[in-house]
Amino acid sequence: MGATSHRSGAAGRAPVADGPASVRNVALVGHSGSGKTTLVEALALAAGAVPRAGRVEDGSTVSDHDGAEHRRGGSVQLSLVPLSWDGIKVNLLDTPGYADFVGELRAGLRAADAALFVVAASDGIDGPTRAVWDECAAVGMPRAVVVTHLEAARADYARTADVCGEVFGGEDPNAVVPLHLPRYGPAGPDGHAPVTGLLGLLSGRVHDYSSGERVERDADPAERETVARARARLIEAVIAGSEDEGLMERYLGGADIDAGTLVGDLERAVARGALHPVLMAAPAVGDSRQGLGTVELLELVTRGFPSPLERPPVAVTAPDGAARPALVCDPDGPLVAEVVRTSSDPYVGRVCLVRVFSGTLRPERPVHVCGHGRSGWEGPGEGPGEGSGEESHEADERAGALSFPFGGQQRPADRCAAGDLVCVARLAGAGTGDTLSDPRDPLLMEPWPLPDPLLPLAVEAHGTADEDKLSQGLARLAAEDPTLRLELNPQTHQVVLWCLGEAHQEVALERLRTRHGVRVDAVPYRVSLRETFGARATGRGRHVKQSGGHGQFAVCEIEVEPLPPGSGVEFVDEVVGGAVPRPFVASVEKGVRAQAARGTGSGHPLVDVRVTLVDGKAHPVDSCDAAFQTAGALALREAAAGARVHLLEPVAEVAVVVPEEYVGPVMSDLAGRRGRVTGSEPAGPGLSRVRAEVPESEIGRYAVELRSVSHGTGRFGRAYLRHEPVPPPIVDRWREQGHKGS
Repeated sequence: MGATSHRSGAAGRAPVADGPASVRNVALVGHSGSGKTTLVEALALAAGAVPRAGRVEDGSTVSDHDGAEHRRGGSVQLSLVPLSWDGIKVNLLDTPGYADFVGELRAGLRAADAALFVVAASDGIDGPTRAVWDECAAVGMPRAVVVTHLEAARADYARTADVCGEVFGGEDPNAVVPLHLPRYGPAGPDGHAPVTGLLGLLSGRVHDYSSGERVERDADPAERETVARARARLIEAVIAGSEDEGLMERYLGGADIDAGTLVGDLERAVARGALHPVLMAAPAVGDSRQGLGTVELLELVTRGFPSPLERPPVAVTAPDGAARPALVCDPDGPLVAEVVRTSSDPYVGRVCLVRVFSGTLRPERPVHVCGHGRSGWEGPGEGPGEGSGEESHEADERAGALSFPFGGQQRPADRCAAGDLVCVARLAGAGTGDTLSDPRDPLLMEPWPLPDPLLPLAVEAHGTADEDKLSQGLARLAAEDPTLRLELNPQTHQVVLWCLGEAHQEVALERLRTRHGVRVDAVPYRVSLRETFGARATGRGRHVKQSGGHGQFAVCEIEVEPLPPGSGVEFVDEVVGGAVPRPFVASVEKGVRAQAARGTGSGHPLVDVRVTLVDGKAHPVDSCDAAFQTAGALALREAAAGARVHLLEPVAEVAVVVPEEYVGPVMSDLAGRRGRVTGSEPAGPGLSRVRAEVPESEIGRYAVELRSVSHGTGRFGRAYLRHEPVPPPIVDRWREQGHKGS
């Protein structure tokens, strides 16, 4: 953009905003390895927030300070990096790029007012990044594109900028246009020419970084000719995006338009979300402080991106759902803040990163914590088990100390006004997604959309000491990560963590061990199997026991017949003549139902049968409740031994949304999982929804395998449909493999 003096914040000092107008909240979005964290570190160095590249004074990294991130070599959680540029506080929200941590990405977008999409010049744009762009477009969030990895041998800035226009621009590729052209230095031994500067398309000036610092100069004749060819397209995009009709008339009339006017219209077009500039950036080299394009990017963020004051009013309700007026960003308004990340600190306990949308948050003041329930989630089998979701909750708590995070440091703050982000200590009952408000006027924000975790991981405590801490550790883990679901399956009696992917599972187990001191072992996940009769059968239960004194005597005869799916177990009394006294009929029923719950041989519950008591015998002295319960159970086992008993498995209704080019591979893959495709339908521009019925035993890892089939572009949902008989060849294979169900 235009020439600007390099006014920046001092290293080691937490930037403080004068008010919402001097804040910019920006989320960095891009696939894993695109260079988001490196870009954040380069911007922090250019702004003077750190004394050396990527490091805070205490030696911690600027963005990644989670132990799992250091070990994995990439971001796994949302990180806030505040810095100051030209009197504006910039909150950079570094989001993970891997699909398993999309919950952190959603939280970052919720807290941000604009987004920087980071695209590697050597890799291009993947499907998930394009999907996030479309989500931002749907809500009108201002966006810009930053091209990184310009030093790679396969890097091609011009081609990457064109691809960004084609992919992100959609029907209007001219809405995504470069602000600069690269200026190349001499080619190296490998033939690759490094980018040493930028040619400003609006200013017509050269920003030379070859010395390690940004130096501006006038373009030479050859450079002016290069700029002229691309400048006309940018000017037309700026005029169209800003809707400046007067400027359009002047441009069409051939009038010379000064750079200042164009820059002003550019800033308005970017803030409106109508124009998405493409920039380039690279980290500083050697002892230099300003990496290629970092100054231009900071200028765009501070001058082109909107302040929190320009964000649409926030919709809120009372905790009971009663409508309340939407709130604008006003430090003097009612307090409304939202927890966007929760973590545990060994010294201060739970620490919540919150975005304040209205009012002013102060330390050591009471706040009302209110959270949505997690109803509506459908786990495996016949619905979520005990502990599968968190109910809505609210309570009054006292906010602890406020601080601005920076790497591994927490810099104290005496307040946080509307529009800014801050960390709050000691909110023991708050979880990610909860709303903080004034206890005298409690309010609740709508939750942001999150994907359902559909990859199960069954766990058991490693030892006795871990059993005592398991429940509390899992509860804390779920409070920190709303994309993690806990389930105690009442059918299989397994503790199951439902995750988004394998990396999500690994990080969850690592945090459980390192943060909460709980070690667990992963065990095979089991689906909830059932059994039923395939035909009518009869059984006789005889329980006679004589051991001195009163003995036990009971005989009963039953008939068992299959019922339609979903009927459960019915019990009918057709005894005539009092062969089984009335009080003992209930005893027989109790014994039959208890045996049905245990199964008749395979260990899986018996369902969808009618058991009819037709005859029996009793003794006036030795018959008792326990004897007839035992006889009823024996009769059911005998009936099963002489009948065809089918093993039933749960079948899920699956809906897969993928780009149209992947419909064929998805259908083939589902068919290979014993699935029955029931149809397909449009699911949006270029998307199709494939519906199928698939045994749950075949889709335990589908959350991972769908990514491979669809190249990361697919998503799916599942819901329990019914239980169906398992084909005999599959039963035989399971027996050979020692397969276990519930």
